[in-house]
Amino acid sequence: MNNILELRGLCKEYGSFKLRDVSFNVPCGYIMGFIGPNGAGKTTTLKIAMNITKRDSGSVGIFGSENVLEHNSDIGIVMDTPMYVDDWTIGDVERAVSPFYKEWDKGLFAGYIGRFGLDRKKKVKELSRGMKVKLQIAAALSHHAKLLILDEPTSGLDPVARDEICDLLREFVSDENKSVLFSTHITSDLEKTADYITFILNGSIVFTGAKDDLLEKYARVTGGLSDINTEQKKLVIGYREHGTGSEGMVETANIGKLPKDILTEEISLDEIIIFMNKGAKINE
Repeated sequence: MNNILELRGLCKEYGSFKLRDVSFNVPCGYIMGFIGPNGAGKTTTLKIAMNITKRDSGSVGIFGSENVLEHNSDIGIVMDTPMYVDDWTIGDVERAVSPFYKEWDKGLFAGYIGRFGLDRKKKVKELSRGMKVKLQIAAALSHHAKLLILDEPTSGLDPVARDEICDLLREFVSDENKSVLFSTHITSDLEKTADYITFILNGSIVFTGAKDDLLEKYARVTGGLSDINTEQKKLVIGYREHGTGSEGMVETANIGKLPKDILTEEISLDEIIIFMNKGAKINE
Protein backbone atom coordinates (compact mmCIF):
# COMPACT_ATOMS: atom_id res chain seq x y z
CA MET A 1 0.00 0.00 0.00
CA ASN A 2 1.38 3.43 -0.96
CA ASN A 3 1.55 6.13 1.70
CA ILE A 4 1.08 9.86 1.18
CA LEU A 5 2.55 10.72 4.60
CA GLU A 6 5.11 8.78 6.65
CA LEU A 7 6.19 9.89 10.12
CA ARG A 8 9.17 8.06 11.58
CA GLY A 9 10.47 8.32 15.15
CA LEU A 10 9.36 11.91 15.78
CA CYS A 11 10.63 13.32 19.07
CA LYS A 12 10.05 16.78 20.50
CA GLU A 13 10.52 18.12 24.01
CA TYR A 14 8.62 21.14 25.39
CA GLY A 15 9.50 21.61 29.06
CA SER A 16 7.81 18.72 30.86
CA PHE A 17 6.06 17.44 27.70
CA LYS A 18 7.77 14.93 25.42
CA LEU A 19 6.72 13.58 22.05
CA ARG A 20 8.25 10.11 22.02
CA ASP A 21 9.13 8.12 18.89
CA VAL A 22 5.90 8.96 17.05
CA SER A 23 5.60 6.83 13.92
CA PHE A 24 2.64 6.17 11.61
CA ASN A 25 1.61 6.26 7.95
CA VAL A 26 -1.30 7.86 6.11
CA PRO A 27 -2.08 5.57 3.15
CA CYS A 28 -3.30 6.86 -0.22
CA GLY A 29 -7.06 6.97 -0.70
CA TYR A 30 -8.07 6.81 2.97
CA ILE A 31 -9.08 8.92 5.96
CA MET A 32 -6.82 8.56 9.01
CA GLY A 33 -8.40 9.68 12.29
CA PHE A 34 -5.95 11.07 14.86
CA ILE A 35 -7.28 10.76 18.42
CA GLY A 36 -6.18 11.28 21.99
CA PRO A 37 -7.05 13.47 25.01
CA ASN A 38 -6.02 17.12 25.26
CA GLY A 39 -2.28 17.47 25.73
CA ALA A 40 -1.52 14.06 24.23
CA GLY A 41 0.60 15.51 21.40
CA LYS A 42 -1.80 15.64 18.44
CA THR A 43 -1.28 19.29 17.50
CA THR A 44 2.49 19.08 18.04
CA THR A 45 2.65 16.08 15.72
CA LEU A 46 0.57 17.85 13.06
CA LYS A 47 2.69 21.01 13.28
CA ILE A 48 5.84 18.93 12.76
CA ALA A 49 4.21 17.19 9.79
CA MET A 50 3.32 20.60 8.31
CA ASN A 51 6.83 21.96 8.92
CA ILE A 52 5.48 24.60 11.31
CA THR A 53 7.38 23.20 14.31
CA LYS A 54 10.90 21.79 14.19
CA ARG A 55 11.40 18.24 15.43
CA ASP A 56 14.23 17.23 17.75
CA SER A 57 14.68 13.99 15.83
CA GLY A 58 12.89 11.68 13.42
CA SER A 59 11.74 12.18 9.84
CA VAL A 60 8.71 13.31 7.84
CA GLY A 61 8.17 11.82 4.40
CA ILE A 62 5.53 13.14 2.04
CA PHE A 63 4.97 11.71 -1.42
CA GLY A 64 8.24 9.85 -0.99
CA SER A 65 10.26 13.00 -0.24
CA GLU A 66 11.51 14.48 3.04
CA ASN A 67 11.26 18.03 1.64
CA VAL A 68 7.84 19.13 2.90
CA LEU A 69 8.24 22.62 1.40
CA GLU A 70 8.64 21.04 -2.02
CA HIS A 71 5.06 19.78 -1.71
CA ASN A 72 3.47 22.95 -0.33
CA SER A 73 0.75 22.97 -2.98
CA ASP A 74 -0.05 19.30 -2.36
CA ILE A 75 -1.08 19.91 1.26
CA GLY A 76 -4.33 21.57 2.33
CA ILE A 77 -4.57 22.69 5.96
CA VAL A 78 -7.74 23.32 7.97
CA MET A 79 -7.32 24.48 11.58
CA ASP A 80 -9.84 24.97 14.37
CA THR A 81 -9.41 28.75 13.95
CA PRO A 82 -8.71 30.28 10.51
CA MET A 83 -5.54 32.35 10.15
CA TYR A 84 -7.37 35.10 8.28
CA VAL A 85 -7.74 38.78 9.19
CA ASP A 86 -11.20 39.44 10.61
CA ASP A 87 -11.81 42.42 8.34
CA TRP A 88 -10.94 40.53 5.15
CA THR A 89 -13.79 39.70 2.81
CA ILE A 90 -13.86 36.26 1.23
CA GLY A 91 -12.52 37.92 -1.92
CA ASP A 92 -9.64 39.34 0.16
CA VAL A 93 -8.91 35.84 1.49
CA GLU A 94 -8.50 34.55 -2.06
CA ARG A 95 -6.25 37.48 -3.04
CA ALA A 96 -4.08 36.89 0.06
CA VAL A 97 -3.86 33.09 -0.18
CA SER A 98 -3.71 32.35 -3.91
CA PRO A 99 -0.17 33.73 -4.59
CA PHE A 100 1.30 31.04 -2.33
CA TYR A 101 0.12 28.21 -4.60
CA LYS A 102 1.27 27.68 -8.17
CA GLU A 103 -1.80 25.59 -8.92
CA TRP A 104 -4.43 27.91 -7.47
CA ASP A 105 -7.68 27.41 -9.40
CA LYS A 106 -9.97 30.47 -9.33
CA GLY A 107 -12.81 28.54 -10.93
CA LEU A 108 -12.57 25.75 -8.36
CA PHE A 109 -12.56 28.26 -5.49
CA ALA A 110 -15.62 30.01 -6.94
CA GLY A 111 -17.33 26.63 -7.25
CA TYR A 112 -16.74 25.75 -3.59
CA ILE A 113 -17.81 29.23 -2.46
CA GLY A 114 -21.06 28.75 -4.37
CA ARG A 115 -21.54 25.20 -3.12
CA PHE A 116 -21.09 26.30 0.50
CA GLY A 117 -23.37 29.35 0.09
CA LEU A 118 -20.64 31.82 1.05
CA ASP A 119 -21.01 35.49 0.12
CA ARG A 120 -17.71 36.83 -1.30
CA LYS A 121 -18.49 40.29 0.08
CA LYS A 122 -18.90 39.10 3.66
CA LYS A 123 -16.06 39.71 6.11
CA VAL A 124 -14.46 36.84 7.99
CA LYS A 125 -15.73 38.20 11.31
CA GLU A 126 -19.31 38.07 9.97
CA LEU A 127 -19.15 34.35 9.23
CA SER A 128 -20.44 31.67 11.59
CA ARG A 129 -17.96 29.09 12.87
CA GLY A 130 -19.27 26.56 10.35
CA MET A 131 -18.88 29.03 7.49
CA LYS A 132 -15.31 29.80 8.56
CA VAL A 133 -14.48 26.09 8.44
CA LYS A 134 -16.05 25.80 4.99
CA LEU A 135 -14.03 28.82 3.82
CA GLN A 136 -10.83 27.11 4.97
CA ILE A 137 -11.83 23.90 3.22
CA ALA A 138 -12.61 25.83 0.02
CA ALA A 139 -9.15 27.42 0.14
CA ALA A 140 -7.48 24.10 0.98
CA LEU A 141 -9.10 22.33 -1.97
CA SER A 142 -8.66 25.11 -4.54
CA HIS A 143 -4.96 24.49 -5.13
CA HIS A 144 -5.57 20.81 -5.95
CA ALA A 145 -4.22 19.48 -2.64
CA LYS A 146 -3.72 15.74 -2.41
CA LEU A 147 -3.41 15.59 1.39
CA LEU A 148 -5.81 17.37 3.74
CA ILE A 149 -4.62 17.89 7.32
CA LEU A 150 -7.42 18.91 9.67
CA ASP A 151 -6.88 19.92 13.29
CA GLU A 152 -10.17 19.98 15.23
CA PRO A 153 -12.18 21.75 12.50
CA THR A 154 -15.59 20.34 13.50
CA SER A 155 -15.53 21.20 17.22
CA GLY A 156 -18.42 23.51 18.04
CA LEU A 157 -20.29 22.79 14.82
CA ASP A 158 -23.87 21.57 14.75
CA PRO A 159 -24.56 18.01 13.52
CA VAL A 160 -25.76 19.17 10.08
CA ALA A 161 -22.58 21.18 9.39
CA ARG A 162 -20.41 18.30 10.63
CA ASP A 163 -22.24 15.83 8.43
CA GLU A 164 -21.69 18.08 5.39
CA ILE A 165 -17.95 18.24 6.10
CA CYS A 166 -17.74 14.47 6.62
CA ASP A 167 -19.49 13.95 3.27
CA LEU A 168 -16.98 16.27 1.63
CA LEU A 169 -14.05 14.31 3.09
CA ARG A 170 -15.47 11.01 1.84
CA GLU A 171 -15.91 12.60 -1.58
CA PHE A 172 -12.32 13.88 -1.48
CA VAL A 173 -10.78 10.44 -0.86
CA SER A 174 -12.90 8.80 -3.55
CA ASP A 175 -9.85 9.77 -5.62
CA GLU A 176 -7.42 7.05 -4.53
CA ASN A 177 -4.47 9.44 -4.87
CA LYS A 178 -5.78 11.67 -2.08
CA SER A 179 -5.85 11.25 1.71
CA VAL A 180 -7.02 12.95 4.89
CA LEU A 181 -5.36 13.19 8.32
CA PHE A 182 -8.22 14.23 10.61
CA SER A 183 -7.60 15.17 14.24
CA THR A 184 -10.80 15.59 16.24
CA HIS A 185 -12.36 15.05 19.67
CA ILE A 186 -15.69 14.27 18.02
CA THR A 187 -15.05 10.58 17.54
CA SER A 188 -18.53 9.92 16.17
CA ASP A 189 -17.36 11.74 13.02
CA LEU A 190 -14.45 9.32 12.76
CA GLU A 191 -16.68 6.31 13.38
CA LYS A 192 -18.63 7.40 10.29
CA THR A 193 -15.74 8.43 8.04
CA ALA A 194 -12.33 7.10 9.10
CA ASP A 195 -10.74 3.98 7.65
CA TYR A 196 -7.73 4.08 9.97
CA ILE A 197 -7.08 5.40 13.47
CA THR A 198 -3.91 6.57 15.16
CA PHE A 199 -4.23 6.95 18.95
CA ILE A 200 -1.69 9.04 20.85
CA LEU A 201 -1.46 9.20 24.65
CA ASN A 202 1.07 11.11 26.74
CA GLY A 203 3.22 11.78 23.67
CA SER A 204 3.41 8.15 22.51
CA ILE A 205 1.46 6.19 19.91
CA VAL A 206 -0.55 3.40 21.54
CA PHE A 207 -2.30 2.22 18.37
CA THR A 208 -2.18 2.82 14.64
CA GLY A 209 -4.09 0.70 12.18
CA ALA A 210 -7.54 -0.08 10.79
CA LYS A 211 -10.39 1.48 12.77
CA ASP A 212 -12.27 -1.82 12.92
CA ASP A 213 -9.19 -3.56 14.34
CA LEU A 214 -9.07 -1.04 17.19
CA LEU A 215 -12.78 -1.39 17.96
CA GLU A 216 -12.48 -5.19 17.88
CA LYS A 217 -9.37 -5.21 20.08
CA TYR A 218 -11.23 -3.97 23.16
CA ALA A 219 -14.58 -4.48 24.87
CA ARG A 220 -16.42 -2.61 27.60
CA VAL A 221 -17.01 -4.67 30.74
CA THR A 222 -19.44 -4.07 33.60
CA GLY A 223 -20.27 -6.01 36.72
CA GLY A 224 -20.86 -5.94 40.45
CA LEU A 225 -18.30 -4.72 42.97
CA SER A 226 -17.37 -8.27 44.02
CA ASP A 227 -17.58 -9.96 40.61
CA ILE A 228 -13.85 -9.96 39.89
CA ASN A 229 -10.87 -10.55 42.15
CA THR A 230 -7.72 -8.46 42.55
CA GLU A 231 -5.76 -10.36 39.90
CA GLN A 232 -8.59 -10.09 37.38
CA LYS A 233 -8.86 -6.33 37.98
CA LYS A 234 -5.34 -6.01 36.58
CA LEU A 235 -6.73 -7.09 33.19
CA VAL A 236 -9.30 -4.28 33.21
CA ILE A 237 -8.00 -1.01 31.75
CA GLY A 238 -9.31 2.12 33.48
CA TYR A 239 -11.19 0.07 36.07
CA ARG A 240 -13.53 2.17 38.18
CA GLU A 241 -16.23 1.54 40.75
CA HIS A 242 -19.46 3.49 41.18
CA GLY A 243 -22.44 2.83 43.38
CA THR A 244 -22.93 -0.91 43.42
CA GLY A 245 -21.14 -1.68 40.15
CA SER A 246 -17.87 -1.47 38.29
CA GLU A 247 -16.79 -0.87 34.70
CA GLY A 248 -13.72 -0.70 32.53
CA MET A 249 -12.20 -1.92 29.31
CA VAL A 250 -10.52 -5.21 28.54
CA GLU A 251 -8.67 -6.61 25.58
CA THR A 252 -11.01 -9.06 23.87
CA ALA A 253 -8.27 -11.68 24.05
CA ASN A 254 -8.58 -11.55 27.86
CA ILE A 255 -12.37 -11.83 28.13
CA GLY A 256 -12.11 -15.57 28.79
CA LYS A 257 -10.00 -14.87 31.88
CA LEU A 258 -12.88 -12.99 33.53
CA PRO A 259 -15.91 -14.55 35.25
CA LYS A 260 -18.68 -15.65 32.86
CA ASP A 261 -21.28 -13.40 34.52
CA ILE A 262 -19.32 -10.23 33.67
CA LEU A 263 -21.19 -8.29 30.97
CA THR A 264 -19.14 -7.47 27.88
CA GLU A 265 -20.28 -5.00 25.22
CA GLU A 266 -18.99 -3.36 22.07
CA ILE A 267 -16.97 -0.25 22.77
CA SER A 268 -16.83 3.20 21.14
CA LEU A 269 -13.78 5.27 20.25
CA ASP A 270 -14.78 7.75 22.97
CA GLU A 271 -14.79 5.01 25.60
CA ILE A 272 -11.41 3.68 24.44
CA ILE A 273 -9.89 7.14 24.91
CA ILE A 274 -11.50 7.58 28.34
CA PHE A 275 -10.55 4.17 29.73
CA MET A 276 -7.04 4.25 28.25
CA ASN A 277 -6.42 7.73 29.69
CA LYS A 278 -7.74 6.70 33.09
CA GLY A 279 -5.59 3.58 33.04
CA ALA A 280 -2.50 5.64 32.18
CA LYS A 281 -3.14 8.03 35.09
CA ILE A 282 -3.57 5.13 37.51
CA ASN A 283 -0.21 3.71 36.41
CA GLU A 284 1.71 7.01 36.60
